[in-house]
Amino acid sequence: MKLSQLEVGKTGVVKEFTDLEMSVKLMEMGCLPGEEIMVERIAPLGDPIAINVSGYQLSLRKREASTIILHS
Repeated sequence: MKLSQLEVGKTGVVKEFTDLEMSVKLMEMGCLPGEEIMVERIAPLGDPIAINVSGYQLSLRKREASTIILHS
């Protein structure tokens, strides 16, 4: 499952990334494999998505969230 498919209030654990360039940016922000992510809010039109990772809130575009694969 991709992070972009996760519903508000649900959690997932980062498994891998589908975009190498984007993965570097995401890992610098704390989205590391094995980290738990919770979707806190989704904007009315679905973009951006507010997530909680490593103890802080991060806002991602839906395109960026779709590059994060979660454990099923």
